[in-house]
Amino acid sequence: MHKIVALWVVPRSTSTAFEWMMRQRGDMDCLHEPFGEAWYQGEEPLWHRFEPGAVTTPGLTLESVWEDVQNRAKKGPVFLKDFPHYINHMWDREFLSNFTHAFLIRDPAKTITSMHNKWPDFHEGEVGFPEQRALFDLLHAFDGSPPPVVDSDDLLEEPEKVTEAFCNAVGIPYIEEALTWEPGGNPAAHSWWDGGSFHSNLAKSTGLKQQERKYVEIADCAHRVQQVYRRMKPHYDHLYKHRLQA
Repeated sequence: MHKIVALWVVPRSTSTAFEWMMRQRGDMDCLHEPFGEAWYQGEEPLWHRFEPGAVTTPGLTLESVWEDVQNRAKKGPVFLKDFPHYINHMWDREFLSNFTHAFLIRDPAKTITSMHNKWPDFHEGEVGFPEQRALFDLLHAFDGSPPPVVDSDDLLEEPEKVTEAFCNAVGIPYIEEALTWEPGGNPAAHSWWDGGSFHSNLAKSTGLKQQERKYVEIADCAHRVQQVYRRMKPHYDHLYKHRLQA
């Protein structure tokens, strides 16, 4: 089986922009949150807000998704980005040994406010930080060294250097040309969720370009956002200590 690079992320962490960059490389089969489709709308949905009668897909399961990923990896290298909380019940040494792991983190003040904007009724179990940390710690314990961690703000502040550090860490060539692309792309074509509406800004973009670091004042946010933020921040801080330096 060829290399499967898994980027473990949390929602609203600029991960689809990172995935879009990986698609520009042309040397890997890139998958957009494959386990998520089964978690949300497979034949046995696991998400917290599922209600009987909502959309499901007969025959789509986490196991069938994993079988598809393995079949793709038999043909060539694979890159996938996904959320650890979709498959935390599948974590064991054998399963995890199939991947080259990396993590993308983002300040929860930014991810949670963005989730609240898109899903005012989001469930805390969809936020993903505890499971992201748990997977990181498990892999660290298995291997004796921490898997690579990319911080979103670092990536946007120094995209070339941080992307090169990521490529070195996961053992793939750095392709500078992949950081730019023509506007008018169609991320929705690769997204099973809501027609890709979360990615409208990405469709207008022209690459991973340097951006000035921005901050969110959590005290100005909705009370529920502040509550969830306080619970998520320690998990983010834990991984932040291990982030790749440009």
